[in-house]
Amino acid sequence: MKIKRIAIVGGGNAGWLSANHLGLELSRDPEIEITLIESKDIPVIGVGEGTVPFIRNSLQSFGISEVDLLLHCDATFKTAIKFANWMSTEKYGKDNFYYHTFDAPFPSGYDVTYYWLGKKTEAYYSKLSAAYYVAERNRSPKRTDSPPYKGLVNYAYHFDAAKFATLLADNAKKKFGIKHIYETVNHVMLHDDGSVKGFQYDSGGHEEFDFYIDCSGFSSLLFGKTLKVPFIDKSDIILTDTALALQTPTDSYEELFPYTKAVAHGAGWVWDIPLTTRRGTGLVYSSQHMSDDDALKEFSKYHGRDLENSNARKIPMKAGFREKIWEKNCVTLGLAHGFVEPLEATSLFITDFCAGMIAKKMPLHKEEIPVYAKSCNEIATLIWERIFDFIQLHYCISDRRDTQFWRDVTEQVQLSDLLKERLELWKYSIPQRTDFASTFDFFHTESYLSVLYGMDYPTRAPAVNDLVGNFAKQKILEHLEHSRKQADSLMSQRKWLTELKEYVAKNRPA
Repeated sequence: MKIKRIAIVGGGNAGWLSANHLGLELSRDPEIEITLIESKDIPVIGVGEGTVPFIRNSLQSFGISEVDLLLHCDATFKTAIKFANWMSTEKYGKDNFYYHTFDAPFPSGYDVTYYWLGKKTEAYYSKLSAAYYVAERNRSPKRTDSPPYKGLVNYAYHFDAAKFATLLADNAKKKFGIKHIYETVNHVMLHDDGSVKGFQYDSGGHEEFDFYIDCSGFSSLLFGKTLKVPFIDKSDIILTDTALALQTPTDSYEELFPYTKAVAHGAGWVWDIPLTTRRGTGLVYSSQHMSDDDALKEFSKYHGRDLENSNARKIPMKAGFREKIWEKNCVTLGLAHGFVEPLEATSLFITDFCAGMIAKKMPLHKEEIPVYAKSCNEIATLIWERIFDFIQLHYCISDRRDTQFWRDVTEQVQLSDLLKERLELWKYSIPQRTDFASTFDFFHTESYLSVLYGMDYPTRAPAVNDLVGNFAKQKILEHLEHSRKQADSLMSQRKWLTELKEYVAKNRPA
């Protein structure tokens, strides 16, 4: 039986990313109809304001203009994540920091880590990335004549999550003919074999489809409540389980730092994301180690004002993922699929990748479902397991021991066998591409190098003779000089975005 009618349950970024990916791959078949069902009664959790560079590939493929993204979603550029106070203040100072940038820490494409490990005198490891000075000087990664989706350093975006969903929705409906209805699912009907048959709506109507995408958020309407697919709980290894989120307006003249701030505190960390009109901030903490009252005090301390009567939202966060991404005639994506704290902007990354994977593997007939489901389930599990490894890495190699939280995350939390093996190997050998056998290790050598040596991981320094050492030293010095000059040649991010807005206002037809 041919799959002709596909339902996406839930809007938001997950639902509309899925709609665009499915529309891109399937709209060429006139028999296929895709409908997104959105409830007006269920609020969208809009804290996913950070991305990774992978999103640029998807947006380009959808035919979305980068200018439209920047102007309609209050977007800014993101060239890195700046991790502050993740190390001991006694050893590394009160304002210690490092960057996880999107550019490899290889000056002129040459890996000098072997030399850097023995010297550590020419530069902080973060400075080996071309994005370091761009970030530190609040520059735009693009010139005014840079082509769409291209920059002098690699970049992603910060944006208003609700406005981004609207941009995706408009594109999906106009370009790919996605149907959009507002209905609240009251009851899910099943076939005799346990697959999803259709819905009964609060409005009294009912509807049946051939295939279903569950983007219903934490409620997991189809996968959790109906199909009972088990949730693999990871709260024993990721201890941060709560966040306070607050949006703060900014003035149009304020500088815009082109990175996400991740500032560690005694029981977690604070995110700080600049948009053109506001900053999105959030205090992530472990409720086992910090009370709600103390969390609010810590958040107030960060903002420099009392937040007792503010509109800070408390968001519970349960780390983990569904045992499967595909069950019978249903797939799950977004928060319905899984969640881990937003330390590396992985939520939208996983959703985007998996939505594209499902769109490309969408079976033509129902009989083909088991073949596609098996491989997708294996891939999704691999992705999540390695994502949790990378998030844990930021905690487990820290030398902070000043609070019970930091003692627990560094000494008590269990690591996966693979992460333990890798960390043991990396005491003696610098991470190499061959250490990452899986294609679905989303964070590879360059990312691990940035975090490991940004946090001064004690890898044994290899022997380096004078000839090789002098060559590496020269490469570093040339790179630092070039990076500084390149950053100085670029506009501030605020000026670049302001000039873009003014140019579009003057030159675009009304």
